[in-house]
Amino acid sequence: MEWTLVCPLNEIVPDTGVCALLAGAQVAVFRVGSEDVFAIGNVDPHSGAAVLSRGLVGSIGNRIVVASPLYKQHFDLRSGECIESSTHAVGSYRARVVNGQVWIAP
Repeated sequence: MEWTLVCPLNEIVPDTGVCALLAGAQVAVFRVGSEDVFAIGNVDPHSGAAVLSRGLVGSIGNRIVVASPLYKQHFDLRSGECIESSTHAVGSYRARVVNGQVWIAP
């Protein structure tokens, strides 16, 4: 598995996301709290727009989610599953922090 450097962790404001390119695909990378990072596909499957990295981060029960800024569907940041419609999931990626740097991998 090949890891790709995204950016320093301190360049992502806590509880927000940024967009990165991984092998030509847009990936939404989220910092949750002080050091947890998650990565899912950035394209909202309901609208086809690349906007998930701009969504609001929160939780539904014990699931950490992002709400799409367009139609407000919630996507689980661990699995990419759409809470409201499991047929509209997005891809999920491995994410980690090493020496203050955010890395993602397929």
